Parts: sequence; C-alpha cells; structure tokens
Amino acid sequence: MTTKQKLRQAVDSLYSLGIAETSTYTSLLLDCVRANDAVQAKRLQSHMDLHSFQPNDAFLHNRLLHLFTKTGRVSDAHQLFDKMPHRDVFSWNAMLSAYAKSGNFGKLREVFDGMGIRDSVSYNTAISGFVGGGCCVEALKVFGRMRRGGVRPTEYTYVGVLNACSQLLDLRRGREIHGQIVVGAASSGLIGNVFVYNALIDLYVKCGDVDRARWVFDRMVGKNVVSWNSMISGYLRNGQSGKCLDLFHQMQAYGVGPDLVTMSSVLGAYFQMGLVEEATRTFRGMKERDGVCWTTMIVGYSQNKREENALLLFQEMLSENIRPDNYTISSLVSVCARLAISDYGKVVHCKAIQIGIEDDVAVSTALVDMYSKLGEITDASTLFKTMPVRNVISWNAMIIGYAQNGRDEDALVLYRKMLEENFKPDNITFVGLLSACSHLGLIDEGRRYFSSISELHGLRPTLDHYACMINLYGRSGHMKEAVDVIKVMPDKPNQLIWSTLLSVSRINKEIDHAEVAAKNLFELDPQNAEPYVMLSNMYAAAGRWTDVASMRSLMKDRNIQKSAAYSWIQDDNEVHKFISDDRTHPQSEEIYRELNRLIKRMQEAGFTSDSKLVLHDVGEEEKVKSVCYHSEKLALAFALNRKPESAMPIRILKNIRVCADCHKFMKFVSKVMRRHIILRDSSLFHHFMDGQCSCNDFW
Repeated sequence: MTTKQKLRQAVDSLYSLGIAETSTYTSLLLDCVRANDAVQAKRLQSHMDLHSFQPNDAFLHNRLLHLFTKTGRVSDAHQLFDKMPHRDVFSWNAMLSAYAKSGNFGKLREVFDGMGIRDSVSYNTAISGFVGGGCCVEALKVFGRMRRGGVRPTEYTYVGVLNACSQLLDLRRGREIHGQIVVGAASSGLIGNVFVYNALIDLYVKCGDVDRARWVFDRMVGKNVVSWNSMISGYLRNGQSGKCLDLFHQMQAYGVGPDLVTMSSVLGAYFQMGLVEEATRTFRGMKERDGVCWTTMIVGYSQNKREENALLLFQEMLSENIRPDNYTISSLVSVCARLAISDYGKVVHCKAIQIGIEDDVAVSTALVDMYSKLGEITDASTLFKTMPVRNVISWNAMIIGYAQNGRDEDALVLYRKMLEENFKPDNITFVGLLSACSHLGLIDEGRRYFSSISELHGLRPTLDHYACMINLYGRSGHMKEAVDVIKVMPDKPNQLIWSTLLSVSRINKEIDHAEVAAKNLFELDPQNAEPYVMLSNMYAAAGRWTDVASMRSLMKDRNIQKSAAYSWIQDDNEVHKFISDDRTHPQSEEIYRELNRLIKRMQEAGFTSDSKLVLHDVGEEEKVKSVCYHSEKLALAFALNRKPESAMPIRILKNIRVCADCHKFMKFVSKVMRRHIILRDSSLFHHFMDGQCSCNDFW
C-alpha cells in the first residue's frame, strides 16, 4: 500500500470515529504535508471544521498553507488563511506567492495592502508577481513603498523593477534605479552582479540606448553566456549587425561557448547585412538547431527576397519534426501572400490549425492579409469575423483588403464597426479608408476622414495620407485641388507624392502637371525608369512623337533601363512566367493557338483593340497586332487551355499596371466564357465577373 493510500485510509477511519485528539490531527496533517497530498489535507481540515476544532499551531498552519499554495489550491489556501488565529510574515508571503502565480492581481494587491509587517521577500514577491502579469506600474509603486518603509532592496528587487521599466520603456525611471544600484553597490555586494547587470543591459537595449548597455556590459564581473547574449542580441535589435558579429567573435576569443540563443542572433545579423550565403553556411554547420534558429533562417530568407528558400526550408523543418511557432507561420503566410501562391498558403494555414495556433492574433492577421492578397476576399472576411482576438493590425488588414479588392463600401462599414468596438485607428487605418473613398469618388467623406486624423484621433497626417488625398481629388477630376494639396503640405513632397500626381495627371491627360511631377521624380530618383516611361506614354497617346523621341534619348543618355513587363500564374504548385510576345514557354504553340481563338471569339462578341495605347509611331495594323500578345493575355490563354471547364477563379499577377486594352479584354472574357478572373497588378486587384471589374474601370 502506498503512502497516499495509507493516508486516505487513516482519514476515512477518522471520519468514522468522529473527533480526534489534537496530536492525531497534527500527526496526520504533517503526514499530508510530507506526502504532498493536498486532497487528504483538505479532507482533514473539513473534518476539523465540522467539529469546530482548530489547532493553535502557527508552524503547522504555515506548512499546510504552503502545501495548498504549492499544489495550486489557492481557494483552499485562502480559506485556511482566513481561519488562522496567528499569522506571521511567512503566512502572508505564502498568500502573496499564491496570487502572484495564479495571476489574480486584485487579490495580490489586497493581501499586500493588508500586511502589517513586510520583509524583503514580501516586497519581492509582490513586485515579481505584478511584473509577470504586466502590471508594471503597480510593481514600481510597490518598490517606492519598499524604499519609504526602509526595507533594503535585494538583487531580486532590482531585477524585478528593472524588468518593469523595460516593459514600460521607461528609460528615465530605469536610469534612476541604476543610480540607486551604483550608490548602494559597495555595501550591498551588487557591483557587477550578473543578474542585475543583465537586467540593466536589457533595459537599455529595449530603450534604444545601446552605448549605455555596452558600458554596463564592460563592467560586469564574471560574464556568462546570458550576458554575452543580451549584448549581442541588443546590437541586432538596434540594427547594428556589424557590432553584433564583432562581439560574437570577441565572445569566442574569451572562451565563452555560444548557445542556440547566440547563434540565432548571429544568423539574424548575417541576414540584416544581406550576407545570405554566410548565414546559410553557418546554419548548415550547426550541430544542434532549435525552432528559433529555423525560424530565423526562414524569416531571413523572406526578408532578403529568397522566398523559395524559405518555403523549401519550412518543408525541411517539418521533415525533422521541428515544431513551428506563430512567428514561423506568420512569416511563411506573408511569403505566400507576396508570391500569391494560393495552394501553398492553404497548406501553411492547415499546419497552423494542426498545431493549434490558428487563433493566435499574429497568425490569423497574417492569414487575413494573405487571403486578401490572393484575391480571396470572402475567405479573408470569414476568417476575420471568426477571430477570437483582434488588434488594430487585424482591423487594418481587413479594411485594406476590402479596399484593394473593390469592396470599398465594406471597408467604410468595417471602420465604423472598429470604432464601435473601441479600437483606436492608426495611420495605416486611414490609408485604407482614404483609398476606399478614392475608389468610390467620395470627396466630402474623404475630406472628413482626413480632418479626423488630427482633430478626433490626435494623429499627425503623414505623406501617405496626403498622397491619398491627391489621388482622391485627381481620380475624381479635381486636378486643381490635387495640386493645392501639395502646396499646403507641411512636409517636403517625396517620391510617393510626385508619383501620385503623375499617376492622376495620366488619368486626366494633364501633361503640364505630369511634366512637373516627372521633373521632380527625375531629381529624387534619377535611375527609376517609371516616370520617364509614363511621361513618354502620355506624349505618345497625344501623338507628340518628337517628345517621345526626346524622352527615349534622355533615358539612353542616362543609361536608364526599363523593367520588362511580365505576368505569372500558378498551376499545380508550379509558377509559369510570361513576357509580351514571348514564345519560349514549352507550351507556347498551344498558348498562342488558344489566345488567337479567344481573340477571334471576343471580337465576334464586340471587342475591339485600343490601338491608341500603342506607344510607337507605326501603322494601324501593326499597332493592333502589338497589343494582342501582352503577358497577361498569354497567362489567361494558358489558364483556359489548362482548365477550360474549371469553376475555380483564374488568378494572374502582373508586375506593372495592367493596360486598358487588356483590362477591356478581361471583361469580355469574363462575360463570354463565364469565368471569374482575378488580376493583381502593381496598383490593386481587379475582379472580372460577368463583364464588369471591381475597380469600376478606374485604376
């Protein structure tokens, strides 16, 4: 028979006999404590209560109280605590610890305030409990009471309050506490204390004062790997990857062996400097790799435009049974959104569900963003509505997703719901709102939203917001107001402002304003081909061939290369890329045959090519021919040839803005062929259905 079975039998016997002697209760309670059996201890206490018997033994009560708190029976502990005839500081501290661990900070505060006598353990327990629960202001208040009460802080006190300052990013208060540590260091033995100094380094790093963090680091006594890691990661966090790697080499020279935390920072530093091959070589050379290191590699590949490497590494990670975390999944979802890889994105989503992190706010927000960027706005909306927790980033993802996919009225409705649920909008929220107003031509409403940025929400309008207003006015044909926005801006116009003015000038065929915008863009970014090409296109559309020739000559003199326009489409986990009039695709013959058949059928339905879009001074027949084989048309023909009867939408991506002829062609195909076509260009999503486009022909 086990000890716990014997205890249960003894307590059962006690219940059958009735009240027992004090010594019997005491002996059995001590047996429960020694056996760590809170269940039988509670039964004994209930039996004692039944017979109105309470032993007058503070030591026994404290042992029993400790048993209840240690086993998580906080309610039982408090019941005992309330009945205790004598409470000492140990009793109070036990209850403080119980409420700190259980996260009941209201009770923690109540017990702390009710204490008659407090020692350093009392203060430290309260401080660590409040900090662990994010109640850092409360923790600092306790620290203030500790100093006023004349209780000497220990290293645990200082670690706790410095962590509170770190969480609050309160550098001023943190430096005050650092000063107190220095003043009392000689008598307290805290000079160079590893734990306190690590907390100081963490404070200064998080508050961006890396030089002060290094000053503390250089004065530490008996540095360990945690100390080195704090400083190395501090450099990385503040974008000083060179110093991060220098300190890593210094660490090795001192004979301190790096751990996995060190190596994840080192990998991150390589990626931050763009040294992808060095990071890969280091990762492959590691004998041991944890999930953090794998995630660092995946994120690093993603940030350095090595998306394919990120996806392949994720597959390898899973094959080695390394569990991805929410950061890994969020990063991969973002990769799938950027590449518009629908099938793989859904695989990652399934993996998030499988490992139980699909409800994590970062993961679910990334998924909303991904489905929006895949053009699957209904799926994005459904996912958003089922999110158990949302933050402002989640609301922004959905608002912008609606605006990008032609659901502009839904974006405005969602914003009003966001305010109803007491979420405070930020600058990104208003970019989505103003974009929606621009698509709908809601000038008055756009003005009100713009004014509310500062007047209602206390934010400062950014250049992004001014660009949205220029776009709103320009797309609605109010070019004077668009130009006036630039004149009254408090900040100097940047590339975005001039690019937006150039874009709306193109829409309104306002060559004079376009020339002003292009001239400024030539100065801000001389090697960017886009303004040269756009202005040249406007000259060509107006028949100003001499100006077209001058612009091309200028580009040649400045050695400016125009980026090739291309489209791509995913089919069975394979990406197919197309360039206008290109015949290098393995299925080129079938693609052109299908496209020619498609063009003929659309012409029979009333489609005519827009030869005015041809930007060369050539004959009419050659102009028409040159627009027939644009990259997005080739991608469309490929998709229809591969799956002619599919009910699934056709998804095409293009690296530049879709031309008006292809836009018109897609509308005809969507109606005649009864297919849903989703085209994502550099501007926004175009959902073509039944002869209409979600952009209302205004992009």
